[in-house]
Amino acid sequence: MAAERSGRPASGTVNPAGTRTGAAPLAAGLPASATEADGSAVVRVLSYNIRSMRDDQAALARVIRACAPDLVLVQEAPRFFRWRKAAECLARASGLVYVTGGATTAGPMVLAHLRAHVERTEDVLLPRTPGLHQRGLATAVVRFAGARLGVVSAHLSLDPRERYDQAGLLLERVAGLGVPHTVVGGDFNDRPDGRSFRRVAAVLGDGWAAEPWGGEFTSTPHAPRQRIDAVFATGGVEFLGCGVPHGLPGVRAADLRAASDHLPVLSALRVPAGG
Repeated sequence: MAAERSGRPASGTVNPAGTRTGAAPLAAGLPASATEADGSAVVRVLSYNIRSMRDDQAALARVIRACAPDLVLVQEAPRFFRWRKAAECLARASGLVYVTGGATTAGPMVLAHLRAHVERTEDVLLPRTPGLHQRGLATAVVRFAGARLGVVSAHLSLDPRERYDQAGLLLERVAGLGVPHTVVGGDFNDRPDGRSFRRVAAVLGDGWAAEPWGGEFTSTPHAPRQRIDAVFATGGVEFLGCGVPHGLPGVRAADLRAASDHLPVLSALRVPAGG
């Protein structure tokens, strides 16, 4: 059965916390995961900088579970002592499985629901500028019934020049996956008017710009004032809603504040069959 299709959110203004006022609650309208009659799939993708799980891990797992994602594109996954055990614990607590990334990508990681069939994975380390943190990409190709989807989790540099170069390398990696449809989630350390963000958005569709839903701003949870985390997708992938899951049933404001120093971005995508 096809999932309920949501239109654009009801009209309203955006308050300083990044949520809409003067409109009906937005979160309830996000479509659930589904396989549709034409072979396409509705896929829920969560992008989340989890600050190496240094905050309230129970709150983090509750937020992820309440979002009911098919894919979680993690940034700042655990990457030091017993990092694999920490990743597996988070996946298990969230009702998901570990797919790829973590220490092997200097932070980005992919988790998935059992609904996703994983075809292949690749961990990528990006060129490093001396004196700056190593950065990488966690990538995979997955299938949801008849729909095939490339997946990339990214965390770009704090340095503007390096970040701009990494944005270009990210786009090269998307093109190199060899699939027509790809979703990218990440902490871009750049606002939508920044050079690196705009470089990515010139090639990939920005979920919030295409179909805004929930809240806009992702940093910081206690006083959100900027959007530096985003979900992008290649042409042909339809955004059905994308934003911070304020008001989503089961997602408590206290958990969002306690789980990490970033707010997550949840999106629902319709991925065409084939690929």
